[in-house]
Amino acid sequence: MSASKQMMEQLFNMKFASKQLQRNSKKCEKDEKRERDKLKKAIEKGNIDGARIHASNAIRLKNESLNFLRMASRVDAVVSKLDAAVRMNQVTKAMAGVTKAMGQTLKSMDLEKLTGTMEKFEAQFEDLDVRSEYVEGTMTNTTALSTPEDQVESLMHQVADEHGLELRMGLQDAPEGVRTANPETDLEARLAKLKE
Repeated sequence: MSASKQMMEQLFNMKFASKQLQRNSKKCEKDEKRERDKLKKAIEKGNIDGARIHASNAIRLKNESLNFLRMASRVDAVVSKLDAAVRMNQVTKAMAGVTKAMGQTLKSMDLEKLTGTMEKFEAQFEDLDVRSEYVEGTMTNTTALSTPEDQVESLMHQVADEHGLELRMGLQDAPEGVRTANPETDLEARLAKLKE
C-alpha cells in the first residue's frame, strides 16, 4: 500500500474517532440531565444522601462530556493538518507533472518554424482580404449597372411613402456605380484600363 493511501486511511480512522468522541460527549450530556432529574426528585423526597450521589454523578458526567469534546477538538485539529498536508502533496505532484510536460513542449517548439508559419499565415490572410475586396467591388458595380436606376428610385419612393418617410436623394447619396451619367462609357473605360 502506498504512503498516500495509508495516510488517507489514517485520516478516515481519525475522523471516525472524532465522531465517536462527540457521540460520547452527547451521551454524557444526556446522562447528566438524567442525574439532575434524579437529584431533583431526591431533594423533593428529602433524600439528602441520594441527592448528594446524584449531584456527584451529574458533575462527573458533565466533566466527562467536556473532556470528550476537548479530545474530539484536538483530533479534529490533527485531522485538519494531515488533510492539508495530503492535499499539498497532491498539488506538488500535479505541479511536477505539469512542469515536466511544459519542459518537453518547450523543447519541441521550433521558434523559426513557428515564426515562418505565422508570417505565411499573415501573408495569405492579406491576399484573401485583397481578393475579397476585389470580388465585392466587382459585384457592387455589376449589380449597380444591371439594375435600372429608375426602378430603384421608384421602389425607394414607394417604400418611403408607405412608411411616411421623407426621401432626400441626390447624386451624393447614390451608390458609386449609379453616379455616372452613362454606364456603358464607364464600362468601356474600365475595360480599357484592364487591357493596359
